[in-house]
Amino acid sequence: MSTAQPQTAKTTYREAMREALRDALSADDRVFLMGEDVGRYGGCFGVSLGLLEEFGPERVRDTPLSESAFVGAGIGAALAGMRPIVEIMTVNFSLLALDQILNNAATLLHMSGGQLPVPLVIRMTTGAGRQLAAQHSHSLEGWYAHIPGIRVLAPATVEDARHMLAPALADPDPVLVFEHGSLYNASGELSAPAAPGDIDHAAVRRPGTDISLITYGGSLPKALAAADELSTEGISAEVVDLRTLRPLDNDAITATVAGTHRAVVIDEAWRTGSLAAEISARIAEESFYELDAPVERVCSAEVPIPYARRLEEAALPQTADIVAAAHRAVG
Repeated sequence: MSTAQPQTAKTTYREAMREALRDALSADDRVFLMGEDVGRYGGCFGVSLGLLEEFGPERVRDTPLSESAFVGAGIGAALAGMRPIVEIMTVNFSLLALDQILNNAATLLHMSGGQLPVPLVIRMTTGAGRQLAAQHSHSLEGWYAHIPGIRVLAPATVEDARHMLAPALADPDPVLVFEHGSLYNASGELSAPAAPGDIDHAAVRRPGTDISLITYGGSLPKALAAADELSTEGISAEVVDLRTLRPLDNDAITATVAGTHRAVVIDEAWRTGSLAAEISARIAEESFYELDAPVERVCSAEVPIPYARRLEEAALPQTADIVAAAHRAVG
């Protein structure tokens, strides 16, 4: 039996996503990348830098400034047997393509009686914390998690950025991938050989016994920092990374609440009608008698995200807010 240990390599979230794209383009001639500035400019956030030179303009396509048009073109290509990866610059701009996503991509398989799958991947940047003001900074992935017929992913780690794209491309349904802008420069370890990407299950990023911190995407580092701080006070916090927002991993949510009997849900979206509200409702429906305290929610202030740094920081969930919510739950 081999005793060799897996090798690890340090990389960034941005580089991991680029390698995932490179692998996809290399492995399947049907795969191509399209979007605003993905080619010559290398992507608004530098994710596709160098791919145009490597794969050429047929495989890495710069598009006009029309989200509805190029998302629609991606849907058409998927229907024709291709495997398009469409990049939308930010989640706010995806609203210009909402008709294509909701009324076409998400519904065609159902409306055709199973005859028209749409194997399309749409990537977009989400979230705030970078002083890009209200039209570039909102967290709207919960809106998309409301829609039947699509899968919604929120990779929060370098490993997930690297390995979630392949199973997303293999999915017969449209898959939306939300990449939090604050994570692109984050670094982490990639193991080799790689584990297959998992787009079905949440992950426990830190085990604990006293309280569950349930989150996803750009809020994961803050939840882990809060768990570190709580540990210095003798409070053991379990951190659960949802990873997939539709369909939610109900089993993971009920399991963590059964283990700790308290929960804080952290969601950078607005509190009203949020994904945090959905998770809290599910805990109340399925795990009510496991709870020793009401579920706490930590969300963004219900204002357009401000530009000024101090106001932006005040509007967003921060580590101190998570710690305070945990204290309320623990009592």
